[in-house]
Amino acid sequence: MFKRILQVLLVGCLATATLRAANDPFVGDWKLNPSKSKLTDQMKVESLGPNKYAFDFEGNGNAETIVADGTDQPGLFGTTLSVTVEGTDALKVVRKEKGRTIIMANWRLSKDGNTLRDDFTGINPNGSTYNLNYVYKRSGAGSGFAGTWLSTSEALTSAFVLQLRSYEGDGLSIINPSSGTTTNMKFDGKDYPTLGANVPPGFTSSVHRVNEHLLETTDKFNGKIRGTQQIKLSSDLKGLTMTVQRVGRSFPNILVFERQ
Repeated sequence: MFKRILQVLLVGCLATATLRAANDPFVGDWKLNPSKSKLTDQMKVESLGPNKYAFDFEGNGNAETIVADGTDQPGLFGTTLSVTVEGTDALKVVRKEKGRTIIMANWRLSKDGNTLRDDFTGINPNGSTYNLNYVYKRSGAGSGFAGTWLSTSEALTSAFVLQLRSYEGDGLSIINPSSGTTTNMKFDGKDYPTLGANVPPGFTSSVHRVNEHLLETTDKFNGKIRGTQQIKLSSDLKGLTMTVQRVGRSFPNILVFERQ
C-alpha cells in the first residue's frame, strides 16, 4: 500500500555519458498532472479467522498478518499497521512509521460484495497529503473482504512536484520535496540508495539511459527487484511520462508530468 504509486526514480548509461548533465533535457521541475495519469492497483486479502487477515497490498506474496482490533501491530519495513472493524462492510486501515501516521484508508464493500471502495490518504513528512479514491473489483473467488482485488479506475486528487538535477557531471538526482526523499545516481548501472529520514535502509535504484529522451530504472529492496520504470520525454521536452511496472502486477502505472 506504499506510498503506493509515488516511489519514482531515474537512470542513465555509459554509452551516452558524454552528454553534459547541465544540458540534460531531463533536468528541471516536473509537476504531476493527475487528470492525464492512469493508476492501477492490485491487492490480496486472506481471511485467517474471525477478524484476522493476511494483507498483501502489493499482490506479490509479501503479506502482513493483522488482527483487526484497532491496535498497532508490526508491519513491513519497520512500520506498524492497525485495522479497525467499523461495520460488517467497513474497515479502517492505518499505517505508522516511528509513531507517525503515514497512511489512512477507509474501506467499504458494496452490498453484493464484489466492489471495494478505498478512500486512501497518504501523509508526507512535511505534513502535506495526497488522496486516492480506489474502486476495486473482485477477481476470482472470495467473500467479504477476502479475495483478490483489482483497481484500474482510481482517481488521483492531488499533485506533487519532482525535481531532477544534474549529479556530479555524469548522473542525475531525483528529489521529491513532499516525501523528503532523494536518490543520487550516476549513469554507470550501479545501485544507489534512496535517502530520506523515513526511508528504511536497503532501498536502491540503478540507471540506464536508452537514448537522449528515454531512461530506464530498476528499484530494489535488499537486492531484490521491486519494479522498473521507463521515463520518456515528449518531443517538445515539456512533458515527462513514467511507466511504472511493479513486480507481481499485471498492469503498469502511468504518471504524466509537466515541466514547470
